[in-house]
Amino acid sequence: MPRRRACILTPGEAAYLLASAAVAFTLVIVVEPAWIRVARERGLVGRDMNKPGRVMVAEAGGIWAVVAAAFGLLTLEALYTYLGGGLYRPAELFALVALLLLSSVLGFVDDILGWKKGLPRWQRVVFMAPVSLPLVVIKAGHSRLELPLIGAVDLGLAYPLVAVPIGVLGAANAFNMIAGFNGLEAGMGLLLMLFTAAYAYMKKVYFVLQGSVIMAAALAGFLVYNWYPARVFPGNGFTYGVGAYYAALVIIGNMEKFGLFLFTLYFIKALLNLRGYLHHVWKPGVIEDFGVPLPDGTLDSPLEGIYTLTHAVIKLLKRLKGSAREPEVVAVILVMQALIGIAALILAARGIL
Repeated sequence: MPRRRACILTPGEAAYLLASAAVAFTLVIVVEPAWIRVARERGLVGRDMNKPGRVMVAEAGGIWAVVAAAFGLLTLEALYTYLGGGLYRPAELFALVALLLLSSVLGFVDDILGWKKGLPRWQRVVFMAPVSLPLVVIKAGHSRLELPLIGAVDLGLAYPLVAVPIGVLGAANAFNMIAGFNGLEAGMGLLLMLFTAAYAYMKKVYFVLQGSVIMAAALAGFLVYNWYPARVFPGNGFTYGVGAYYAALVIIGNMEKFGLFLFTLYFIKALLNLRGYLHHVWKPGVIEDFGVPLPDGTLDSPLEGIYTLTHAVIKLLKRLKGSAREPEVVAVILVMQALIGIAALILAARGIL
């Protein structure tokens, strides 16, 4: 578990962090246009399901946000090593890089095989299970947990061997649940990283602060190309990587209560899906989160009931203003996530989280 220091980052350390974040941001900005061009030339494109007609967009570009974040982390380590006089938390940092790349590679394979033609769901779960090994090997985190509604629980060896793999697997798959709209996945990831960074600063867990800021910079760079109207889709290589990375930061920082609270929208999404499944109207892979694009560019919900978060927001916007557009749906969900993040920080300041 990272040491909690009483002081803030020194000016030199702050400079290392800014330089590493700049590397991550710049790498995405520079590489992504080339990927978009090559992906379109090679036919690695997918239909934008929320646009009328057949608008085709480059696929799997989110892999470069993951790669950029990995380079940002390595830059941070290099700056500490060559300018700071020694290695900086090499076990945690290289475990983060390994976990990030392993989870992203699995998702990228799924992207290359094709949407709805990729790995079966059970194979994704099986292949994702070993992704947590970098954290298991270094025995990341702390076995004593503070869980909502339960309180303090000491899991002993069950924490690194059982709880950590379950947490990584769950977050990697859950992060993929609120998706399918331009800028949504990257926007959600950016907010998760920013609020995690703020919480880490409050709790003086500066390694997690640094890891969050570097990933946030990579996600901000990717959003330049993924925001409405998107020129590139993130793909599963992005969602698996960012979800697993978020879980790793939470585990390393011993922030389980905060991390679970920040994932509130994903739990709501799961409950809505379960409701649809119980009502026999929802089946993953058959009914998706997309809206129904209308000729005027607005969206309608494909179902009468509310069985997923995006459809609920579409219905809300139509009731409030008569129509729903894709960027409006994304903005509402991001505002909801931001409010959850603010509430989490307030609760943390009061010692509840």
